[in-house]
Amino acid sequence: MSIIKSEFALALNQVATERGISADEVLQSIEAAVLAAFKKEYPDLYEETITVRLNRETGETKILKDSKDITPPGFGRIAAQTARQVVLQKIREAEKKTVISHYKAQIGALIRGRIIRYDGHNAYVDIGKTEAVLPREEQMRNEKYAVNTSLIFLLKEISEDNHGYSRIIVSRSAPQLIAELFKREVPEISNGTVEIKEIVREPGERAKIAVFSSQNGVDPVGACVGQKGVRVQTVTDELGGSEKIDIIQWNSDPKIFLISALSPAKIIDVAIQDKKAKVTVDETQTPLAIGKNGVNVNLAARLTGFEIDIVQTATQKEPTPTANTQTEAENK
Repeated sequence: MSIIKSEFALALNQVATERGISADEVLQSIEAAVLAAFKKEYPDLYEETITVRLNRETGETKILKDSKDITPPGFGRIAAQTARQVVLQKIREAEKKTVISHYKAQIGALIRGRIIRYDGHNAYVDIGKTEAVLPREEQMRNEKYAVNTSLIFLLKEISEDNHGYSRIIVSRSAPQLIAELFKREVPEISNGTVEIKEIVREPGERAKIAVFSSQNGVDPVGACVGQKGVRVQTVTDELGGSEKIDIIQWNSDPKIFLISALSPAKIIDVAIQDKKAKVTVDETQTPLAIGKNGVNVNLAARLTGFEIDIVQTATQKEPTPTANTQTEAENK
């Protein structure tokens, strides 16, 4: 029996040359698949000594027992179908490897994608050549992932699932997403004039980014904010519009940096011991220092690396004039 030569040669050539797969690997896979098909089709003839021989020039396939041809009549059709399936599978595997290799070079970069389905836990994203996964832990709080929604993602990593298949993981919650968005919008960051020192986030709520420039005359905060706030607004819009971004100037002096990190609260005093900071604020500034659900102080702590204790002091009020004081003033 033989597989049609032209089809066999074309398929093998396509796999081996165009797809970058070893021809020997394909042939070995076909032989193993044909043997499995034979054992399934003719279980009564199955013995450990049975082997498959495939002629790589003609595609002729034989079932051998102790080097004797025992190929059943009509088995050629089964062998041909099996060979085609193996070749197609190898083509798909090669294409997937090529795609994965393409995206490996883009890990850590921004990529635009379109939501194609959402199962209530993971969102699946069309990123052009293939499909990526947005797991629950990489999603932004309160963000909806409706089908056909187009979003910017961070291509975070390529991992393997429980079955050994590669998965491209994208993120909407990673701090690096904000870093890459600012790099895209702020030329001073992309050319190295302004450096991002640290970014912390509560995705969908608030983020703090510490920036620095060693060049005289460069305002790193102003560069990131942009004229009339256009640059930071562009980044905010890409994050859905609800995440507030505080841009802070990094400082090597921990007290100055802490005061900036707790903005917009006005700080009276900072006392540092080891990695703990006691921060004194007027009672009217306490809500700003702590923030809604503690988000401001928690982000400031993560940004600076200090455990922050907010201590409030009573507002100093002007004394109310007494009756005698008023009388004295009137007598003057």
